[in-house]
Amino acid sequence: MGIIKKYRLQIIITLSLFFASLVLFSLGQNSNEGVVEVKSNTWWEVQSIDTVKYSRDVAREKLDDPSFVKVVDEQVSVIANTGATHIAISTPYDAEFTPFLKLWVNTARKYGLKVWFRGNFSGWEGWFNYAPIGANDHMEKTEQFIFSSKSLFEDGDIFTSCTECENGSLGDPRYEINVEDYRIFLIAEYNIAKNTFAKIGKTVISNYYPMNGDVARLVMDRETTDALDGVIVVDHYVGSVTQLSADIKALGESSGGRVVLGEFGAPIPDIHGIMNEQQQAKWVGEALSELSKNENLIGVNYWTSYGGSTQLWGSSGPREAVNEISNYYSPDIIDARIVNELGKPVRNAVINAGIKSGKVSKNGMFKILIIPSIYYIEVKAEGYKDRKLQIEELDGVFEVVLEKEKESIIFKLQKLLIK
Repeated sequence: MGIIKKYRLQIIITLSLFFASLVLFSLGQNSNEGVVEVKSNTWWEVQSIDTVKYSRDVAREKLDDPSFVKVVDEQVSVIANTGATHIAISTPYDAEFTPFLKLWVNTARKYGLKVWFRGNFSGWEGWFNYAPIGANDHMEKTEQFIFSSKSLFEDGDIFTSCTECENGSLGDPRYEINVEDYRIFLIAEYNIAKNTFAKIGKTVISNYYPMNGDVARLVMDRETTDALDGVIVVDHYVGSVTQLSADIKALGESSGGRVVLGEFGAPIPDIHGIMNEQQQAKWVGEALSELSKNENLIGVNYWTSYGGSTQLWGSSGPREAVNEISNYYSPDIIDARIVNELGKPVRNAVINAGIKSGKVSKNGMFKILIIPSIYYIEVKAEGYKDRKLQIEELDGVFEVVLEKEKESIIFKLQKLLIK
C-alpha cells in the first residue's frame, strides 16, 4: 500500500509539472510582433473649410496689397488648427489672379494643408466683368491652366475645374439646357483634367464637381456617377439637420456613388432664420453628428471661414462653432490592447465605433477614432463574449479583457495558476 501511495504521489507530481509547464509555455506565447496601422487620423477623407469671401471676392481689390499677406496667414493658420485636411480656395484661374492664388496656396503649404481648388474662370459666370466664355473655351482653358500651373499642385490636392457649373454660360439643366448635354460636358471636363494631371505626373483628385442639390438629383444618375469615378459632390443648405443627412444618404443611394458635401453651414437667414453664436454652434454640432453616421459620406467642406452669416471666425475671434468643427475634424484616439483573462492578445478581435471598425494587430493593440457622436465601442472576437464599453470606461484603460464563451480544462488550469 505504501508503494502504491508512493507511485500515486509521483504520478500527481509528474502530471502537475506537466500541466504547469504547459501553462507556462502557453502563457509565454504572447507575441510582440505587429504594429497598429492607422490609415487616417481623420473621420472623413476630406475635411475642408471654405475661404471664398477672402480668396475670391476680394481677389482684385487685394491683389497688390502687401498687408493682405498677414491676413491670409492668420486665416490659414486657424483653419489648420481645426484638424482640416484641406482648405478650399476659390481664386479665379485667370492669369490676372495667379499671384493671388499662389499666395493662398503657398500659405496652405506652410501650415501643412492640402488645397481644394474651388475656383473657375471668371468668364464662366461673368466675375470681375470678364467677357463670357463657352463650354469649348472652358475646356481648353482648363487644360492650359493645369499645364501652366503644375508647380501649384501637390499630390492629394483636389481640383474642381467648374464649381457649380450650372451657374455659368452653359446654362442650368433644370431650365436652360438639355440634361444629357450637361452630363456630356461634366464628363468631358473631368476627362480633360484627369488626363492632364496624369501627363504632368500629379495625383490630384479632379472628379469633384459641386452642384446644387436639385441639380444633383436631376443630373447624377448611376451612369454619370460611374463616368465621374463614383463621386457626387453637392452644395446643400436645408434648415433641418435630419433633412440634411437624409438628403445626402438619398443622393448616395440614387447615384450609387460616394458623396462629398461641398458646402454646408448655418445660418443662412432665409433658411435657418437668425441665429446667435450659441444657436449656430448647436446646429453645426448636431449636423456633424448626423453626418458622421453616414457611410456614403467621404468629405465635408464648411462654408465659410471668414465673412458672411455662416462664418466661423469674426472680427472678435473664433465663434463657438469652431469647437464643434474641431471636435469632428480632430477626433480623439483610443489606444488600447485586447487580451483574454490570461493576458494573451486576442488577435482576431474586431473593434466597432459608430461606422468605423478595425481589427487588432498581432499583439492585440488597436487604435480607433472617437468623436462626440460616439458613446461606446463594441469588441467582438470568435470564441469570446461580445463586450460593449462606454467611452467613459476607456478613460485611462490600457487593456480590455474578453471572457471566453467556453473554457477548456487547460484554460481553467491556466487561470487557476495565475490566480
